[in-house]
Amino acid sequence: MSLDSSFLLDLPHVEAELTYFTPMAEKPVIYAYERPPGIPQSNRKFETHKMPVYNIRAVSQDISLDQKGFRLVVQQSNVGNFYDEDEIRRVYYPEAEQLLKEVTGAQKVVIFDHTLRNAQRLQSGEIGISEPIKRVHNDFTAKSGYTRARKELTARGVDNIDELLQQRFALINFWRAIAPVYESPLAVCDAQSIAPADLVASDLVYRDYVGESYLITHNPKHQWFYFPQMQPWEALLFKCFDSAEDGRARFPAHTGFDDPTSPPDAPARESIELRTLVFYPT
Repeated sequence: MSLDSSFLLDLPHVEAELTYFTPMAEKPVIYAYERPPGIPQSNRKFETHKMPVYNIRAVSQDISLDQKGFRLVVQQSNVGNFYDEDEIRRVYYPEAEQLLKEVTGAQKVVIFDHTLRNAQRLQSGEIGISEPIKRVHNDFTAKSGYTRARKELTARGVDNIDELLQQRFALINFWRAIAPVYESPLAVCDAQSIAPADLVASDLVYRDYVGESYLITHNPKHQWFYFPQMQPWEALLFKCFDSAEDGRARFPAHTGFDDPTSPPDAPARESIELRTLVFYPT
């Protein structure tokens, strides 16, 4: 189905301030390590735009990864404590791998990292925790999708890397609410509503590696969606890269945002996201 403008008018929505990248002449860059005094950590600038973010729960069964770039799935996890690193890798990784194979038909799934987000735990000084990112972005680019895939496969000693990268593959994030989400929900932008000119490659510089992600410039044609009050038995799959260039969704954007309907005393959002490589059958 196509979510055209007339159809969107029938969906409930909130008006939210979304943070977009401000266009600039030079390539945006951010350094992931401490810079010498006087050298800025980043040259990026951002601006906010008020955008409708539509509640898509009523039609979630009609949304697909290949059509829009995201999909809601139901899966009850057997993880007892998402803040236990060993349990995540021992229990959650296999659960996610199996679900991704079922949903996408993939022949091979590689989970290469995960991020826990909880602003309250971060503020209390807990290590290994991040806060929600409230900037419109996509984790990979047309270039870095390939370089990151090669990097992760090489690190795992895979011996048929060239063969794998010649078939269709995707980088898919597997995002789950650890507790019901009332604050800083995740919004996803329909990949088909994003023009190529809206995507701006940005360098992420580590001491021994340079990654690249997309920042997104504002376009009033962007179509934003979210699933209000996501529950722990729900997970959101969204693409960050697809090697297929045949019209299927490749680069849907995403961002955390301040939901104006969130209770003022809502607990901090708790979520976990896995980043995965999904290889489709030849």
